[in-house]
Amino acid sequence: MSIWKREMTLEALNQTSKGTMVEHLGIVYTRMDGESLEAEMPVDARTQQPFGLLHGGASVVLAETLGSMAGFLTTTEGQCVVGTEINASHHRAVASGKVRGVCKPLHLGKSSQVWEIAIFDARDKRCCTSRLTTAVLG
Repeated sequence: MSIWKREMTLEALNQTSKGTMVEHLGIVYTRMDGESLEAEMPVDARTQQPFGLLHGGASVVLAETLGSMAGFLTTTEGQCVVGTEINASHHRAVASGKVRGVCKPLHLGKSSQVWEIAIFDARDKRCCTSRLTTAVLG
């Protein structure tokens, strides 16, 4: 059983990023199953802070990107979602490579949603846990 109400391929999802901050940061959707959505983001000059580590704000961009798209995919024609709150706990530093975000629902209501986005480094160690709350409009 799937939580998704809209059908989009990974290729179509990645096309939505053209010309946006998502594309600029190199975020690419990589996997979707019945209840989760994943994306990768490089750790490079676009996403590092001045000390050479992954910028916490870049992790939040990855989290909000995943949660917002997942929220959109669980709505029907005429509906949309907007983020209302996001938080992030940073567990370990990442200096290079890629990070992978895994987005899963905690709550899927008629007017609000809550998503957990776990971000892992290249060794599959959790480096950040984020929670995004969205409002469902329409």
